[in-house]
Amino acid sequence: MDRIIRGFDNEKYLKAQTDAILERMKQFEGKLYLECGGKLLFDYHASRVLPGFDPNVKMQVFQQVRDLIEVIICIYAEDIERRKIRGDFGITYDEDALKLIDDFTERGIAIAGVVITRWDGQPAARQFMNLLTRRGITAYTHKAVKGYPSNIDQIVSARGYGANSYIETSKPIAVVTGPGPGSGKLATCLSQLYHDFRKGKRSGYAKFETFPIWNLPLKHPVNIAYEAATADIGDFNQVDHFHLDAYQVSSVNYNRDLDAFPLLKRIIEKITNEPSFYRSPTDMGVNRCGDGIIDDQAVQEAAKQEIIRRYFRASCEYVMGIGTSDTIERIKLIMDELSLQPHDRVMVSASRKARELAKQKGKGKDGIVCAAAMQLKDGTVITGANSDILHASSALVLNTVKHLAGIPQEIDIIPKSVMDSIQYLKRDVLLGRRISLDVDEVLIALAMSAASNPSAQAALERLTELSGAQAHLTHLPSPGDEAGLRKLGINMTSEPRFATAMLLDL
Repeated sequence: MDRIIRGFDNEKYLKAQTDAILERMKQFEGKLYLECGGKLLFDYHASRVLPGFDPNVKMQVFQQVRDLIEVIICIYAEDIERRKIRGDFGITYDEDALKLIDDFTERGIAIAGVVITRWDGQPAARQFMNLLTRRGITAYTHKAVKGYPSNIDQIVSARGYGANSYIETSKPIAVVTGPGPGSGKLATCLSQLYHDFRKGKRSGYAKFETFPIWNLPLKHPVNIAYEAATADIGDFNQVDHFHLDAYQVSSVNYNRDLDAFPLLKRIIEKITNEPSFYRSPTDMGVNRCGDGIIDDQAVQEAAKQEIIRRYFRASCEYVMGIGTSDTIERIKLIMDELSLQPHDRVMVSASRKARELAKQKGKGKDGIVCAAAMQLKDGTVITGANSDILHASSALVLNTVKHLAGIPQEIDIIPKSVMDSIQYLKRDVLLGRRISLDVDEVLIALAMSAASNPSAQAALERLTELSGAQAHLTHLPSPGDEAGLRKLGINMTSEPRFATAMLLDL
């Protein structure tokens, strides 16, 4: 029986969000600078906590109004310099900026330019600017504003925002976005406002972010899941007391916006030389995500699962040396608040049991026993364990598509000759230490086998049904496993345990 539960109406949200942006645009005589935070495409956090949310819906909103918008992309120079990585895609921030340009361009949305913020002549940032210019993309640089954030007279002056290059745009809405937090989106919006008002254009500013959802309760699991997702930077939600004082209406915002609002309000008033057009941080937002929720119980349960997922991710990042114990402790406190345990994620117990069963049967490779479990959208749980020829994740994927295609588990859908050839390549040609196949390699082998094997073809056709499935590994995935599972759209967590004792396992 199909157990897919929709908690969110994507079409309802799409209309409400588009209408909100157009309504905000009409409030200003000049241009609307719309700061867009979060992910524009592949917002899997949102799709996990709001079942039914299309991870690409933000881009769909912009497509609805593409004749009215141009895009300014911001990227922090030091993020380019230190080659900061986006964890969800495994690409650097400068690569993500290029991807954003392609994503907008493919959808017919104009790019006004790219701004490299807090520019100080960094070599990698200079190289990136050269790349953009030589590919026909207009590139700007904005230096750090001296005196920020306290010296407002300095900030709002010819020596502050006035020293920044003005980004020419021709349409009524300028969407200001960029990879990751701290990219300089707000400063770019305010700099543009400064220049516009000096030109006599009464432009405005608004913010388009998904989380926290302002009209859900402070302790709603969806909003708490946002705290778990940002535990590494210490964000936490609060009641927007500015909004409560102004309108006697309770709303939710996060600490950084609340802390920054008094200063932001003063800067806007200094730029416009009149009272601020906003009385609270909530006023600034055009978030209509709450309007799309149609099953609150479903989204609450999904959000709780996301919190557990974040706990595993933080634990894995810690053992890999890229996270801190403080992040883990923050998420543990969040889990305690909601009485959550790691094993409340169904696949956790299933994968651990599969590993114990494999150990009892003497399976594994060189004494290493790993397992994985996946829960499909109908609630079915499938498991897999490693062997001489397959990683646990690879076995899991093959077992799952065989189940979906109605193929008995004992039938090999990838011929032994194909497996032998790949292992020969890995061992004798490439001189690899590990010759069992990861998910990326198994997907290629399955595609090769489909040309002559009807069962492999049937299994191959079922791969698309894995998108959105939940999986858990008893070990950290290899790069090929992680990449393959991500491409399939599988939401994966893992234990913070290395598969082997080797520091470099190739």
